[in-house]
Amino acid sequence: MERVVVVGASLAGLRAATTLRDDGFEGSITFVGEEAHRPYDRPPLSKQVLAGEWGADQVGLAHAEVEADWLLGTPATGLDLGTREVALADGTTVPYDGLVIATGASVRRLPGQPDLPGVHVLRTLDDALALRADVEAGPDRVVVVGAGFIGSEVAATCREAGCEVTVLEALPVPLERALGAEMGAVMGELHVEHGVDLRLSTGVEAIEGSDRVERVRLADGSTIDTSVVVVGIGVVPNTGWLEGSGLTVDDGVVCDATCLAAPGVVAAGDVARWQHPRYGSLRVEHWENAQEQAAHAARTLVAGSQGGAGQPFSPVPWFWSDQYDRKIQVAGHPGLGDEVRVVDGSVEEHRFVALYGDGEHLTAVLGVNRPRLVVQHRMGLVDGISWDDALALDP
Repeated sequence: MERVVVVGASLAGLRAATTLRDDGFEGSITFVGEEAHRPYDRPPLSKQVLAGEWGADQVGLAHAEVEADWLLGTPATGLDLGTREVALADGTTVPYDGLVIATGASVRRLPGQPDLPGVHVLRTLDDALALRADVEAGPDRVVVVGAGFIGSEVAATCREAGCEVTVLEALPVPLERALGAEMGAVMGELHVEHGVDLRLSTGVEAIEGSDRVERVRLADGSTIDTSVVVVGIGVVPNTGWLEGSGLTVDDGVVCDATCLAAPGVVAAGDVARWQHPRYGSLRVEHWENAQEQAAHAARTLVAGSQGGAGQPFSPVPWFWSDQYDRKIQVAGHPGLGDEVRVVDGSVEEHRFVALYGDGEHLTAVLGVNRPRLVVQHRMGLVDGISWDDALALDP
């Protein structure tokens, strides 16, 4: 293997490239990236960058100067597995011996979402800077559509910046799919206590305005006047460019347990759906997974080029979210039917640890301002600790 192409110049793509170099790969590495920026860190976008605490020059990732050729601002448009070539938007092609697909995801948009000044999404550095400019202009109210982790972080940052904030969530409980109904409701209470107008089971009919957004029309016919709207209703993996390539795509690039999608092709990060030995078919949209999976995929690529096979990728999922003065950490994979038990701290004070179990095993841990205990239970997840033994641990 002499030529590796990395499609996606962000965290996962960069980690794959640095892993190849650190492990002794001396061939060429070519990055293909849709954005014009070198790889940067996304978690600060909804917090430090949006708050005006960090500038654009402070989010760059370490090792972004890895020895490679950079084709930035030129997205991939196609893949030919037979000739081993990636087609680019400028009409050129890039040949490869090994391919890393790390194209991430794009934000979902509301049906009929208008392209009006003041209507924002938050995924890229440019998105964050544009939203920050509008927040710093002092709007009367910011309306956030979606109470998932991105919407919640944006709401918290805007509220701390002094904005009146309304959050609209279509589901009856915030973060129910991620944390379950009981703990999702607790996260919603955190926003209410900080003065957010949280409206649940609320659909958006339209975002309206002439030269700029002026209001949000709700499904019940009522309206909310606003000059800033942030739509945070999730993401979809960037797989459109792979149509007709022969790769299996199903809410992500489908891989085996080693992150291999086809001979000489691996995927990592938000775009990858792989067969997790413990959790089954899984796609994870979190920073830690992008880091670890990219390194693993790079080693799978090298193993295949040498006639071998990679090892299964079987991490315990792990992510965090900073909202107000609370650090929310989750390890594992909560199931909607899991029992939830608070084992330390106070839910009312939003400083606690909650365990999730399926009756037989510990499946996940949620901690709010309890990092040490989260780490302790995360190690239990790695070891496959039983539910009874997890509950018996002395905090």
